[in-house]
Amino acid sequence: MAGLVGLALFALPLSLNAANNETYRQLKLFGDVFERVRADYVEEVSDSELIEAAINGMLSSLDPHSRYMNAKNFQDMQTQTRGEFGGLGIEVTMDDNGFVKVITPIDDTPAQRAGLKPGDYVTHLDGEPILGLSLAEAVDKMRGPIDSGITLTIQRPGTEAPFDVEIIRAIITIRSVRVHMEGDDIAYVRISSFSEKTTLDLETAIEKVLGQNGKTLKGMVLDLRNNPGGLLDQAVSVSDSFLIQGEIVSTRGRRPDSIQRFNAKSGDLIDGMPMIVLINGGSASASEIVAGALQDHRRAIVLGTPSFGKASVQTVIPLGRHGAIRLTTARYFTPSGTSIQARGIHPDIIVEQATIEHLNHSPRRSEANLRGSLRNEQNDGAGEEGEVSKTEDDGAGVSRSQNDYQLARALDLLRGLQLLSGTVVN
Repeated sequence: MAGLVGLALFALPLSLNAANNETYRQLKLFGDVFERVRADYVEEVSDSELIEAAINGMLSSLDPHSRYMNAKNFQDMQTQTRGEFGGLGIEVTMDDNGFVKVITPIDDTPAQRAGLKPGDYVTHLDGEPILGLSLAEAVDKMRGPIDSGITLTIQRPGTEAPFDVEIIRAIITIRSVRVHMEGDDIAYVRISSFSEKTTLDLETAIEKVLGQNGKTLKGMVLDLRNNPGGLLDQAVSVSDSFLIQGEIVSTRGRRPDSIQRFNAKSGDLIDGMPMIVLINGGSASASEIVAGALQDHRRAIVLGTPSFGKASVQTVIPLGRHGAIRLTTARYFTPSGTSIQARGIHPDIIVEQATIEHLNHSPRRSEANLRGSLRNEQNDGAGEEGEVSKTEDDGAGVSRSQNDYQLARALDLLRGLQLLSGTVVN
């Protein structure tokens, strides 16, 4: 393979301009290093491993969200966006120190039931340190046969010593939309991620609520806390479910002609009823698109703490039998033209979750903390500090407001609006 690389490099036409000549000199450098590692490294490494590592290095140096997926990882990604995959059920990222950091556990998964929390650091897997592994390698080690166990060593901010958590792997079926009534007048709708069926599940859930409680329903809480995002088209269609007109989001790539605008069509699933959207530091990407669109159009009041601040769009580019690359190709902007990259959506009303964790006063995790994150060209300032809390759905008909301060404040506000005015807030 190295011989072919060298032959291609030395067969370049002499008419190449200086820029191309410099590019191919750099490629020759890569070929020289490849050959040296291949021939002299202390252990034998396959050509495919070296090439995959080189591609991963190139993409991961761009930003935290661009990466290479081999055929297996690409298949896993496709399975996950369909809403079902095998593993522990946690969304993770890699921090600047090389440790795996939990963005959020997914609802009703082994990780969530084991008590993992947003902001936890995973330092060891079955006693082996994660330091030195890529994010893809660490994730691959966390996956495995169904019903097999794995021990995660967790370092939790605010605790003195790390501790072990044993988790049994399972099929992770994401139920992305959950709904129940808070009293007889407010619908609580939680979207935990944006997969292929999210909008359909949302429409079904709201139709059921309206059918059973239409006469008494006065408002809705849309809970996007700890929602790490997902598919752009689902974020657009969920936003469109509550907007009757106007821009939802725009995306802008490197070229001036690459701007795309997504607009709402007529129709509102809840016919203009008052809405409150809950967000926190675990709300990222697609969930920020929804919160930003509803906030900018004054369709909903956004309550909670600042969101994560991921305002970039990744395009998955298949590479045949070799897998795919996940490449950041655009930034997205809210309807007002604002980029929330590394800043987040700032709530209309700041309400921090009343938990013991808040007393630690640790800075909120955000896109701005990720190694190589894209700079916000409008404003380099990061968002304010905010506490991150975990929200769980205890099932239909069960009120959680007594144990959930942010939800309790949202319910108070909606009921206060009912008392003050019978008009629709929009």
